[in-house]
Amino acid sequence: MKILKIIILLLLVSFTALGAESLSKEKIERVVKEAYLKYKDCKEGKNADYIKALAEVNPKLFGITVVDKDGNVYEYGDTKAEVSIQSISKVFTLALVMSEKGDTFVAKKIGVNATGLPFNSIIAIEQHKGSPSNPFVNAGAIATTSWVKAKDSKERWMKIMANMNMFAGRELPFKKDVYISEVNDNKRNQAIAKLLDAYGRMGSDPLEATTVYTKQCSVGVSSHDLAVMSATIANHGVNPLTKVKVINAKYTPKIMAVMATAGLYDNAGEWLYKTGLPAKSGVGGGIIAIVPGSFGIAVVSPPLDLFGNSVRAQKAIAYIVEKLGLNPYAQ
Repeated sequence: MKILKIIILLLLVSFTALGAESLSKEKIERVVKEAYLKYKDCKEGKNADYIKALAEVNPKLFGITVVDKDGNVYEYGDTKAEVSIQSISKVFTLALVMSEKGDTFVAKKIGVNATGLPFNSIIAIEQHKGSPSNPFVNAGAIATTSWVKAKDSKERWMKIMANMNMFAGRELPFKKDVYISEVNDNKRNQAIAKLLDAYGRMGSDPLEATTVYTKQCSVGVSSHDLAVMSATIANHGVNPLTKVKVINAKYTPKIMAVMATAGLYDNAGEWLYKTGLPAKSGVGGGIIAIVPGSFGIAVVSPPLDLFGNSVRAQKAIAYIVEKLGLNPYAQ
C-alpha cells in the first residue's frame, strides 16, 4: 500500500511538471518568435485607404505581444511601434459605460447581438427598429460613447482617455493627424448618430458624440499597449502590470461575450470557429484576443483583409493559440 502511494505521488508530480512545461515561459517566448518569423514576409492585405493617415502607415510594421495574468511579457518584432487604436477602442468605452450604468443598461439600450451586416451599416439600424445592435459596430460604438456620464464634450473625452490609460498602464498619445484625417470625412457616422437620435437611442448630442468617438479612435497604441489592455480584461479587470483594478470582475465576461460574437466585424464567426477566443480588431491594423483568466494577446500589422481585419495579426494569433493549446473549447 505504501509503495502504491509513492507511485501515485510520483505520477502526480510528473503530470504537474508536464503541465507546467507545456506553458513554460520558454515555450511561450519560442512560439511568439516562431509566429513572427513565420508571417513577417506575408504580403497579403492592404492598409485602409479610405482614411489618408492610415494609408500612409508603414505596412511592414509587425509586432506581437503576449501578457499573462501575472504581468509577464512575451513579445517580438515592432512591439513599440504605434498605430491608431480605431475600433479596438470600442471595447474599453464599453467597459466604461458598463461600469457606470451596468450590463443590463447596455443590453437594453445598445444591444448585444451581431448584425450580420457591415460595421457601418445604416440598414441594420432600420432592420432592428432603431437598435444599434451591439457596441462594436459603428452605430453601437457612437451610442456607447454618447452614454458616458459627462456634463460636456470635454469631460466625456477626458473620461474616455483616462479609462484607456488605466487599461494600458500608461498615458497613451493622441494622434492628431489621424483625427484630422477622419473628422473631416465622417459624414456617414454623423448620419448614423442622427438616425439613432431619432429613435431615442443617444445619450448626448449626436454630432458631439460622433466627434468624441472619432477622437477615441485616434489614440496611439502599440502591440505592447494592446496586450496589457486585453490582459487586464483577461485578469478579471485588474491591470497585471500596475495591479490597478480598472473594472469590476463581474463585467469582464459580458465584454468578452460581445467580443466573441461581434469583435471581428462580419467575420467574427469564422474567427471564433478557428480560435475559440474573444477578440477585437481595428482598421489601424491591431487585433486583441483574450484567453479568459490567463492571457492578453495583441498583434499590430496594418494590411487588412476584405473584412477590415489585419491579415498577419489573424495568422499570428491563430498560430500562437494552436501551438500553446489556448482554445478554451478544446480543453
